[in-house]
Parts: sequence; structure tokens; C-alpha cells
Amino acid sequence: MVVLLFAPGHRPPLSEIQSLSVAQGQFAVTLESDGPGQEMRWAELLANGLTFDIAGLAPGKPGPGVADGHLFGLPEGFDPASCEGVALTPGPHLTSGGPMVPVLRCLAWLAAELAGLEHLRAIVWGPARTICGPDYFRDVVTRWIGGGAFPGLGLTALLPQPDGAILSEGLALFTGQELRLEPDPGQDQQQAAKVALRLLHWLVENGRVDQTMSLTGPSGETLLLEPRAEAGILHVWRGSR
Repeated sequence: MVVLLFAPGHRPPLSEIQSLSVAQGQFAVTLESDGPGQEMRWAELLANGLTFDIAGLAPGKPGPGVADGHLFGLPEGFDPASCEGVALTPGPHLTSGGPMVPVLRCLAWLAAELAGLEHLRAIVWGPARTICGPDYFRDVVTRWIGGGAFPGLGLTALLPQPDGAILSEGLALFTGQELRLEPDPGQDQQQAAKVALRLLHWLVENGRVDQTMSLTGPSGETLLLEPRAEAGILHVWRGSR
């Protein structure tokens, strides 16, 4: 679900994970693999009472790589395919019933804690296909965990559509629905994106919408929310239809 991208030949060994754990005091290494060097090395991390697996540590085989995605906080021309991956995933017992928001929050927080690893070039949030600079990811996630806005440009992405609508990618992991903000002739794309980000935060905090309802938008406007269960999309219009 999360892939940590490192400069080629610089994936961390388990000792670096252990050193970071001791230095920060925010998570613990509770299990580790002891197979031959050519196997994929892994460890179990304990954070806030939840366990996560980290795999692809040196000197074993790398974890999955990433070819492309939505870039945030990275220089133009950044090539994720040139990096080596280390995978961070919830323990099997945490995903048996499907991911829950508290688990996802902890996963994002743990990835933000690991942003301090040397030679880390980017953090990938797989469900949204986002690829973030380590500092960017740590900043937006830390603000969210501290009570701030959900990082809609990081744990999700907003994709402009040919008809002027905006469609989210990755929100379904949190709510079971993607958001589609329908085009409004009275709004430009920047204004529409601000509305979409407010809605993403509200939806992650309040959960899935199963019935048509209305909300007050950031400028006092009425927003009509209409779920389409068959498509897994929540359509949003400005004003009444």
C-alpha cells in the first residue's frame, strides 16, 4: 500500500530501521526475518498498538517498484522507475475485514515517521497512485494527524476531466466512493479544487454517503451530494438541480 522509494543501491538494512525506532521512540521493531541475503528481508513494526510489515530491506531483494503516478513535492522530471522500493503494509490481521480509517491513519503516520530515513527519495501512497517528496508527505500527514485538513493532495489525487469536472482518485479506500465534482460555469478549476478538497476532508471524517443530501460549501453555496452506488461515485453539484 505504501512504497518507500530509495536511491539505487541505498535501501536501508534492518539496523537503520532499528536506529530510527530508538531515536524517535514512536514505533518498535517486534519481529524480523533471518533468511539468506538474497531473500526479501522484512520486519514487523509496532505503532500505536497496531502492527505493520516492512519488506524489501537491504541486503535482500527490493520490494515492488513504481513506474509513474501523481507527483507532489518533487522536482520536475523525477523518475520513480529509477528507484528501489521498500513496501510498508498493514499486518494481515488488520486487513482481513477491509481497511479502516484508523488503520489507514496509522499507516500514513508511520510512513511519515520513516520519512527520516537516509537516501529516501519519495513515498508512494498506492491506492491514489501519488508519489510525494518525503518532506511534503511528512508535513501534510503530520498536520492531518494533529487535527488539520485531510491531505487530499497526497493520500488522494484530484483529476480534471475533459468536461470540466474533477474526479478524485484514492478516496474509495477511505469511504468506498470516489468524488466527482460536476462542472460549474461560475467556477474556475482552482476554485473547484478548493471545494473538492473541503469535501474530501468532510467525507473522510464523516464516511460514506448513501442518500442524497446537501451541504453548505466554503463560500456559503449549497452543494448537492448524490451517490451512484452502481458506479461507486458520489456526484456533487453546486446549487439545486
